[in-house]
Amino acid sequence: MDLDLSEEQQMLQDMARSMLAEHATIEVVRKTEDDPKGYPDALWKQLGELGLIGILIPERHGGAGQSLMEAALVYEELGRALAPVPHLGSAVLGAGVLLAQGSKAQRDAWLPKLACGDAILAPAWLEPDRGFGPEGVQLQALADGDDFVLSGTKRHVGFASTADRLLVLARSGNAAEEVDLFLVDPSAAGVKLTQQLSLGSDAQYRVDFEQVRVPAGERIGPAGSGWANWDALMLDAVVLLAAQAIGGAERALEMTVEYAKERTQFDKPLGAFQAISHYLADASTKVDGGRTLVYEAAWTRSRGGSIARLAPMAKLFACQTYRDVTAMGEQVFGGVGFTIEYDIQLFFRRAKQLQLSWWDTRHLEERVARTVLD
Repeated sequence: MDLDLSEEQQMLQDMARSMLAEHATIEVVRKTEDDPKGYPDALWKQLGELGLIGILIPERHGGAGQSLMEAALVYEELGRALAPVPHLGSAVLGAGVLLAQGSKAQRDAWLPKLACGDAILAPAWLEPDRGFGPEGVQLQALADGDDFVLSGTKRHVGFASTADRLLVLARSGNAAEEVDLFLVDPSAAGVKLTQQLSLGSDAQYRVDFEQVRVPAGERIGPAGSGWANWDALMLDAVVLLAAQAIGGAERALEMTVEYAKERTQFDKPLGAFQAISHYLADASTKVDGGRTLVYEAAWTRSRGGSIARLAPMAKLFACQTYRDVTAMGEQVFGGVGFTIEYDIQLFFRRAKQLQLSWWDTRHLEERVARTVLD
């Protein structure tokens, strides 16, 4: 295993960091907090022009055709900048399910638009008071002639208000994994969007489906195959989320170190106190260790290896590190760290939300435990 970055990979990471420094400043991040749209057009346009939106989409569909390793480097930079973009749901999960099982018509219609950012897909997966496994999908998809009728509720649907289609996981049978994926127009009759305010202040929505008719041609893949497709793609997604967490943790640590050097108590900087310096040393060790684990998972996937164990391990460790580093940062900053004027609280809130989102700690631990216990 070689985790040294190639010249091309280093150039990719540098390009992403430079662009985000210009188009995803802290001021931009603050303006998008609790915004119904949730992302700035200028930033999304720049990602598209640089080929970063379609980084995982094959070249034949208008993407860059890169591996998960290159995507992880970009996500590390997105995490450092707290960049508010609908990339994961649209260009990773949305494009991924279409590449895996979409019809030719579906791929031709959507993938080129997803690759450049002209279209956005928003996954509608989680439901109120239900878990991350297949049994948690209880929104019903009942066949009715040439259509399906969807009824139920989804929560934590990111960027739903600007999505061209919702990617809906719906139950089509009684067996645990009889779940299908549907492309649903958010403006269709019976679809109701309600914005939810979240810990990370991103654009999340509750989506209610009341007898929503969806043409059979909008189902992705054969009947009952949706869950297997979704679960496999989530392994890639959590590696990228882990990279995002490590990027955020690294930036939060840098901010804390800067403050510990500048802020003085008893005529010496905070960093001169042994307790503070040890906190910073422990945090640096965890960030470097987390990055190695993330790179190992991405490297393994890019070479066709299984990441059934590495992917949940990466998110579990990286998100815990992100949460711990930002909590320590808040302690070093003291009471002012929790005030709106200071930026460390932006990272602290997003660290906890990322830890809870997609697959949470308990679900990740269960998946790792299954691989340990075989």
